[in-house]
Amino acid sequence: MALTESNSFKNGTLAPEFSLPDVVSGQILNLQKVKGKNGTVIMFICNHCPFVVHVNSQLVKLANDYKEKEISFIAISSNDTDNYPQDSPELMKQLANDLKYPFPYLYDQTQEVANAYDAACTPDFYVFDANLKATYHGQLDSSRPGNGILLTGNDLREALERVLSNKSPLENQKPSIGCNIKWK
Repeated sequence: MALTESNSFKNGTLAPEFSLPDVVSGQILNLQKVKGKNGTVIMFICNHCPFVVHVNSQLVKLANDYKEKEISFIAISSNDTDNYPQDSPELMKQLANDLKYPFPYLYDQTQEVANAYDAACTPDFYVFDANLKATYHGQLDSSRPGNGILLTGNDLREALERVLSNKSPLENQKPSIGCNIKWK
């Protein structure tokens, strides 16, 4: 497993539009349908990456914490399922149900959405304000599998609190680190 950092994504950039199947509901969801009234978090994740497995509980907690604040969370998996069958839509659905994901888990089969966001790793986090302008692209927090640092979601929480209070984006946005997206 090669460690990969997220690419840069300029603050103020509009969130690229998408329409993708939600593996749980079977519906095609687009960004306009699932965006939050006050903000939106888009996460590129997958089933098998140990970095995602490490943060899954915090993703569920954050999404539940911010749901009542009208911030939507959207998870997208863009991995090549021919070579990584553990990331198949069927297994994505099973994982989402097992972990009780409170957010849609979308499948980007063509990898066009990952390319539009210049996503590089799993997990890869993007925060957008109510107008879908980027305000944060970085790590969840400093916890990684095996490093002994408590999983808190503090970096992402601070970015979300800044969106909710109309403060300027965090100046120091540390890139996310994880497994590379499995490109076709």
